[in-house]
Amino acid sequence: MWEAYRAAHPGSVAAASAYTVEFFGDSVELANELLALVTHGPKRATAALVEEFAEEAEPLPRIGSHWIACDGSGAPVIVIRSTELRIGTFDSVDAAFAYDEGEDDRSLESWRREHRRYWERTRSATGREFTPEHEIVLERFTVVWPPELAD
Repeated sequence: MWEAYRAAHPGSVAAASAYTVEFFGDSVELANELLALVTHGPKRATAALVEEFAEEAEPLPRIGSHWIACDGSGAPVIVIRSTELRIGTFDSVDAAFAYDEGEDDRSLESWRREHRRYWERTRSATGREFTPEHEIVLERFTVVWPPELAD
């Protein structure tokens, strides 16, 4: 998938040649559900805790960076390119970002409820606690490959 994208968009790849291979969420079901919101829905933003990147020895994304989003089985489905990044806290997330994340009813209230629940569960699974003061990477993106799913 990456080679096909690189051949079709050499300028974009030259500007940011590194990429990661990721999936959304923390389960097969959630990965598939969130990926479907990207491929056939409104999801054009995502959020992740800064400390999760550190724990996985992964660099933080940067504007223009790419990632290959996989389904719950690990199969690559799309290439995403970061268009906007901000690090903030839980309480700094606004209604526009919640809407762009495209989940649930797209409201800020829903975003806060579901993300708090998610991070409390995932942090607890690692023996850590989630607090609203955690730094969060707030990322907007565009789908750039394959052509039939690209924005």
